[in-house]
Amino acid sequence: MQPSEMVMNPKQVFLSVLIFGVAGLLLFMYLQVWIEEQHTGRVEKKREQKATSVTREQIRGHITNQNLKFHITEDPKGKKENLLLNSERPMRVLTKTSHSQGEDRVLGKTTGPPTIKLIAKHQGTRTVFKKFSEMKWPLDIHPLNKSLIKDNKWKETDVAQEKRRSFLQESCKKYGGVSRPQSHLFHMVSRIYVEDKHKILYCEVPKAGCSNWKRILMVLSGLASSAYNISHDAVHYGKHLKKLDSFDLKGIYTRLNTYTKAVFVRDPMERLVSAFRDKFEHPNSYYHPVFGKAIIKKYRPNACEEALNNGSGVKFKEFVHYLLDSHRPVGMDIHWEKVSKLCYPCLINYDFVGKFETLEEDANYFLQLIGAPKELKFPNFKDRHSSDERTNAQVVRQYLKDLTRAERQLIYDFYDLDYLIFNYTTPFL
Repeated sequence: MQPSEMVMNPKQVFLSVLIFGVAGLLLFMYLQVWIEEQHTGRVEKKREQKATSVTREQIRGHITNQNLKFHITEDPKGKKENLLLNSERPMRVLTKTSHSQGEDRVLGKTTGPPTIKLIAKHQGTRTVFKKFSEMKWPLDIHPLNKSLIKDNKWKETDVAQEKRRSFLQESCKKYGGVSRPQSHLFHMVSRIYVEDKHKILYCEVPKAGCSNWKRILMVLSGLASSAYNISHDAVHYGKHLKKLDSFDLKGIYTRLNTYTKAVFVRDPMERLVSAFRDKFEHPNSYYHPVFGKAIIKKYRPNACEEALNNGSGVKFKEFVHYLLDSHRPVGMDIHWEKVSKLCYPCLINYDFVGKFETLEEDANYFLQLIGAPKELKFPNFKDRHSSDERTNAQVVRQYLKDLTRAERQLIYDFYDLDYLIFNYTTPFL
């Protein structure tokens, strides 16, 4: 090709410039639109974040105000009183629990924006809390319904029962010193078992016949045909029975005021020795490593390596030192906790007070009162270690031999309210 042929004429030059110009213009316009979109998107995002932040802050502020208004009140002296309930657990009242027994929700269905729904929920919760905090404490004691008692053989038992109820009520007024709950409500009722069919509330006191009482509750609720066919593990680990703290506030409130409330107690010293024998004188995969090791480590000088490693062989005196120590190396346990802290008898006012010392008679009378099947009788067998002698006054004296008089007195002092309100004497001093 000759050089002269490579030269573009004016027409070709004009077309080339025009094409490049149009392409450049289109590119510029596209870039301008893209930049504006990016800028607008960032602005809108900032606005949304700001709006969301404001909304969340408003909601948080509203919740905080609601909680403060409900959970803290001013008494006449200007001091802040911590009410019965805190802000976490009672939120369960907003939904049905697994044991709500078809009860209606405390709060109805709410329509409207999320903030309005949240406000409505808190207002409904406050209404329930207010109702419960205004509940009369101690609870009223109800007269027992004796219409089903046709046999005169229960006369003496009935007289003894009325005396116990009256004594408990008067003693609580004199020694209890509690007019309002000092503990969280759900903790107060955490040891109470529920049997809805016969409308029973039974407060569990370990080492006072509680295993056989749970068997009875399982039969009454239709979970078993006989109390004699239920194993120890099924009773304690099967989770077949409902507890009062598994219900919502409405369920707890209703049952406390309408069901027959029963508690069975035992001489505190006998109960303590019975618990020690059961948990520390037999192999136990929980109490030895958890309690035994800690007790031996703190209260046994020059303990051998084996005892420190497995926690077996705790002596009763060491166990007592642990019990009386205000700085225990491991916490309390329900098997030796005070009944006054397990069942709160000076606040809940039990309708029936049974005693381990007359367990069969009291239990069978109670079954008559609630209309249990006539063939159902309270079982009298020993739940575990059946070959061991039952813990009685004579057995207790053998264990107390190693304690000083001062140590025995301190045990009585520890359980003083239980001794006073349930009318137990102190024969072991």
